[in-house]
Amino acid sequence: MHQVFRITLDDALPVLVAARAKADELGVKQTLCVVDDGGNVVALHRLPGARLTGVDIAIAKAFTAAGHERATHLFNEAPHGPALPGNEAFGISHMLPGKFAIFVGGFPIEYDGRIVGGLGVSGGNGEQDKAVGAAGLAGFAVHVAEHPPT
Repeated sequence: MHQVFRITLDDALPVLVAARAKADELGVKQTLCVVDDGGNVVALHRLPGARLTGVDIAIAKAFTAAGHERATHLFNEAPHGPALPGNEAFGISHMLPGKFAIFVGGFPIEYDGRIVGGLGVSGGNGEQDKAVGAAGLAGFAVHVAEHPPT
């Protein structure tokens, strides 16, 4: 047996608050999604004016990051991204159509070296999505430092 940590709504809200603050600072209309370690939506926030399509995209990014235990942009980073044509994971996004995202904006959420969830950010360019994601992850780190799991 092993102990399992899983993100809850109380853990997800500080992620959304920190990510939204960064999105507001950048002036980007984002959709933010936090999923648990099973890829199930725990919290979703579509900022005012964010695109309608961002909801499904943010969910897919969070699902992919949690389920595949890596940031989604790592699938395509040159020169050897595994999902680029000719590489080992080319076509992986077709395995779970509509749920598997291999572009910038999905970030695994970790605690104690384990994946406890994922964060999906949609609405900005790649650098903006990364900045908003980093802020969300920093918000989670502060939260768990102040409120460690019991």
